[in-house]
Amino acid sequence: MGFADFLGNERIVSALRGALRAQRVPHALLFTGASGVGKYTLARMFAQAATCERLKDDFCGECATCQRVALLADPLALVEQGLAERGESADAAAVERMPLILQTHPDVWALVPDPVRLKTPVVRPMLRVGQIRAVQRAAYFQPMGRRRVFILDGADTMRWDVANVFLKILEEPPPSATLILIAPSPYSLLPTIVSRCMQFHFAPLPQGDVERILKEKTGRKGAEIALAAQLAEGSPGTAMEMDVETTAQRRKDALRILSRAAAGQGFAQLFADTAALAKDREISFDLQLDIFYGLLTDLLELTAKVQSPSLRNKPLARELETLSKTVDVDWVMRAIAGFDELHAGARRNLNKQLGLDALTASLAVSAPRANSRG
Repeated sequence: MGFADFLGNERIVSALRGALRAQRVPHALLFTGASGVGKYTLARMFAQAATCERLKDDFCGECATCQRVALLADPLALVEQGLAERGESADAAAVERMPLILQTHPDVWALVPDPVRLKTPVVRPMLRVGQIRAVQRAAYFQPMGRRRVFILDGADTMRWDVANVFLKILEEPPPSATLILIAPSPYSLLPTIVSRCMQFHFAPLPQGDVERILKEKTGRKGAEIALAAQLAEGSPGTAMEMDVETTAQRRKDALRILSRAAAGQGFAQLFADTAALAKDREISFDLQLDIFYGLLTDLLELTAKVQSPSLRNKPLARELETLSKTVDVDWVMRAIAGFDELHAGARRNLNKQLGLDALTASLAVSAPRANSRG
């Protein structure tokens, strides 16, 4: 039991243990990287190590504090409990007055984006000002043990005004507390917040490590493990939660949309495909865009004639190779830029289907094959 149970990103683990050992723990840490690579898990382990009653640079997993902090490993159950206590019909004022705080030990808090309701959650949960103000008050309290730790998962969901409230904590950091922000990228946060944090970027795990985790923690077998590990792109958390068949089909659907756009024709069918994608409520729009980014990354390598390309979508290698012969690097770069704009627009509540329709139509008009026919 301890940090030895954490697989991958050994340098980050070593750096955190060194800070604990030297008793020079930063007041703010920023964990970035893809979903499911272990950012929240390591943040929770660090909180255990920073508060463990027996060890200084690790956690025993056996003392009362370790066991209570370990309950944060299943945040979903705690979120459901918190929402039930607040009530399904809570209005906006009640949401801020009774912020969603996950706390299993007085010295360790975890904050997650607030879905507001249990039965009908908001479309895009976010960290709210009530949660941040609660941290602002509590961060300066003296800890019961060695240190207080506040984990802010989904730090990128803070609106700019909420982020400015949080910035005030970092401008006058509490001496006996550490705040851990978790986000996909440092570019999704205010630069003034990022500059005040020690940054750690979590790299995807090798496929072999993901397969090992699946063998140890799931009931999957053989070929399904290999395919799940491959589709997860280095994210064990994603691999464990994945419906392999559905995930593979979503990639095929996204590739079909790119292929129709590259063909420069068949707009009725193209828009029917984008409408079906926009109506898929089982996956977030951000994750849908990630699928397109993965496919376009593969296309970029193929159209740029990279020797021995390392494809992220190996099961679709033949289809990608065929598509790469109908487009060029410029088209792929325009597609990537278009999806960047679509991602930014979605954060401003742009109609996702209309945005996707406009993007794919522009790619169809600018497709090399379409131009050559004109």
